[in-house]
Amino acid sequence: MPHQKQNDDQHLDNSRDGPVRQCAATRERLAQSEMVRFALAPNGEVTPDLAAKLPGRGVWIKADRTALDLASAKGAFARGFKRQATAATDLSNLVERLLVKRLQGLLGMAKRAGTIVLGFDQVRADVRKRRPGFLLEAADGAEDGRNKVYFLAKGLYDEVRVAGALTSAELGMAFGRSHVVHGVLEAGALTDKWSVEYRRLAGFRQTPEDVWFSGRHRKY
Repeated sequence: MPHQKQNDDQHLDNSRDGPVRQCAATRERLAQSEMVRFALAPNGEVTPDLAAKLPGRGVWIKADRTALDLASAKGAFARGFKRQATAATDLSNLVERLLVKRLQGLLGMAKRAGTIVLGFDQVRADVRKRRPGFLLEAADGAEDGRNKVYFLAKGLYDEVRVAGALTSAELGMAFGRSHVVHGVLEAGALTDKWSVEYRRLAGFRQTPEDVWFSGRHRKY
């Protein structure tokens, strides 16, 4: 009987939605895109591997602050790596910062590809021409401005996706600016990647768009 190669990550399955892993903390079976992989550095330190490319055994945790904190508290990393593993006390905050950097990197790619529009007037003009892939609204932006952008889009299209978890400074950093408040990503493969990373960030940071427009029907 031929030798079967053993996968050194935990509990790999496949489905139509892609690879499925088991969370080492909650034991849930989730799509890999909903999780964060962790590798072990030579010194035994638990290292986030958001791109899932580092060599060696990996431990997968649901992309959620509570799940990650549970993994650290209950020794899930030592069990998963089958050796002593040290997790930083601020591991969840580190993952959050790394996810923000990944999102900023994707925005930079969108700028170079010409698939993003920035600025209040420019965004409103673009929304009138085509369905937005994702509206970007700074978490610390003014309510009046974001409402005008959102309800214009909502009046034209059935489904409007909004990302409001990044601050104006974080958005600005992606484009070499001091701050950005309004943006729109064109629909496409790059925006699909953005969506995956943004969903992972939502497990570690509040997504204010969930409450910004709740129960609102005003149209601008």
